[in-house]
Formats: sequence, structure tokens, C-alpha cells
Amino acid sequence: RILVPTDFEKPATWASEAAGILAKKIKAEVILLHIVEQPTAESFNAEGQVEGSELWEDKIYILKLIERAKRQLSAAAGALQEDGVKVKQQLRLGNPFHGIRQVITDYAVDLIVMGTSGHSRFEELLVGSTTEKVVRFSNCPVLTVHKPWPAGNKLENIVYATSLVDSERQFSEVVRKTQEMFGATVHLVRINTPMNFQPDHKVRFLMEEFAHKNKLQRYTLNVFSDLSEEDGINHFSNMINADLIAMATHGRTGFAHVLAGSIAEDVVNHAARPVLTQVLSKV
Repeated sequence: RILVPTDFEKPATWASEAAGILAKKIKAEVILLHIVEQPTAESFNAEGQVEGSELWEDKIYILKLIERAKRQLSAAAGALQEDGVKVKQQLRLGNPFHGIRQVITDYAVDLIVMGTSGHSRFEELLVGSTTEKVVRFSNCPVLTVHKPWPAGNKLENIVYATSLVDSERQFSEVVRKTQEMFGATVHLVRINTPMNFQPDHKVRFLMEEFAHKNKLQRYTLNVFSDLSEEDGINHFSNMINADLIAMATHGRTGFAHVLAGSIAEDVVNHAARPVLTQVLSKV
């Protein structure tokens, strides 16, 4: 099952189209989800009394949103069904992030495909997007897109930015299956930065060992130097004209996230191509 949360904006439409392409290749069902945000607090006046008229206005407004969302959801599902994709529609009320997590659990979702419009550095300091939260917390793979899928549905070059750790084994299997699905070449890359540097010969030995252990086929080994991991991943991807970036994330939360941030979330926000991520197992 492939979950596509949608707000019916252009990036979400591109995500829906990408999910349809993947669903046809692996004979999966697409779950189209729209969540109508519902006010959680009642309105009170200065004397602490409930403002009844405002509550009714809120209810009428929510009902109108629901009716419009039903029409939009039906139209989005119809576009996929015309292309031969099996689709389930889900319309829910509440907080988008929590609603997405609940649907992931309810339907045992295997993949999430989400559209993103990205953020400026300043916007990221103020508030994270729902997409970023899903990338940070979801245990299943997340594919983010912010433009149409590559022309002709081709996916020839996958950049796999790896930390070369054993806990990536599950995600490596996802990358390998994606590679097989499209007949792509995987370009393993390790980013050398001034603060995290290793000699090329040592990294290449470890990468060869990693590729063999995870049964990767048709791959290249690459060590790329840059000022930061995020810049290195994006610059290397641009250099080889990659169709997809794949990378695992530690899913840092709370204070650890504030201190260290997330390379995966930064790449999702700023990459010029689709990004496939998955939170590493805590085991």
C-alpha cells in the first residue's frame, strides 16, 4: 500500500502521479488521504462564556471544507483509476501529521509519497513542515517529490548517500528493489567534510564491503568532498544528473534534533530531485 497525503496543491498532484507510476509497477494500492484541519479549542469571550455563534460559524465552515474536499478527493482518485490504479480514498478531520501516522498504522502502509515545496533557511528555523515530520518519524520509506516524475517514467541513476552502517540493511533492501524496478545504476557516495574526513582508500574498501554485504548490483563507488554533507549530496547528484537521492535518517527528535538537525530533512527541502528516505531501526 502506498499512502499519498494530499492538499490538492501542485506538489501533491505530482506526488499522486509518482505514486501511480510506482503502484502500476509493483501492483500496489494507492491510499489518497486528505485531512481537514479542525479547530481543537472552543471560542470564549472575555467573561469565559462560550461564543455560540462563532461555534456555529466554525461548524458551517468545516462542513463546507469537507464537501469541497470530497469533490477534490474524488477527482484525484478518478485520475489514478483512469490509469488503471487501484485507489482507496480517506478523508479525515484533525491534525495532518497525527492523521497521517494513524492511517499508516490502520492500513500497514509500505511507502509514503509526499509532495513538498521546500523551505528557505529562515522558514526552517521558524516551523517545520508536515513532510519533514513524516520523514523524521515514519518507520516506512518516504518518497518526497517537488516536480513531475522524470520524463518517460525513467529512473536511471540513484545516488545512495550512505553512512556504511549495519543498521542500514533494511533501507539498502529498499534501494535495491527500487533499482531492480527501474533497471537503474546505484551510485554509492560518502561525503567527506572538514569535520568528518576519512581517506579515500579506506572509504572505498568499506563501501565495497557494504555493497557486497547488502547484495547491491550495478553500482559505482564515490567519495565526494564538500563543506557539508547536505551540500555534498546535492552537488554530487547534480554532477551525475541523478534521478533520485536515497538516504537513511536517524530520525533525531527533541533536543538532539535542535542541536544536530537532520541531513535528510535538509536534503528533502533543498534537493532538485526526488528523495527516498527511511528512519534507521533503533535495534
